[in-house]
Amino acid sequence: MDESSAVVRIWRGAIRTGDRDAYARYIEETGLAEYRDTDGNLDATMLMRDRGDGTTEVLTVSRWRDRAAIVGFAGDDIERAVFYPEDDRFLVERDEFVNHFDVVG
Repeated sequence: MDESSAVVRIWRGAIRTGDRDAYARYIEETGLAEYRDTDGNLDATMLMRDRGDGTTEVLTVSRWRDRAAIVGFAGDDIERAVFYPEDDRFLVERDEFVNHFDVVG
């Protein structure tokens, strides 16, 4: 497979900065683990950026073989975000939709 034909999936949310470590563990055990266990996932990572106002912005970034592989993770509507049971406890902001980008180089 030519990884330059991959698709990148990006989701954005925000948490309280005090929850940073707990949320990182939680997402590693849920979302990132599920991404990585799905056939066609090339990799997945989480990025955090403290905003300085008591909140921390969170991005999850995953690379996929193609859009069909994303269906295995997200279901038929790959544009909708996937949430987990404890998300309400952590998230103070959340995008309901994700962005997909074609890797072109």
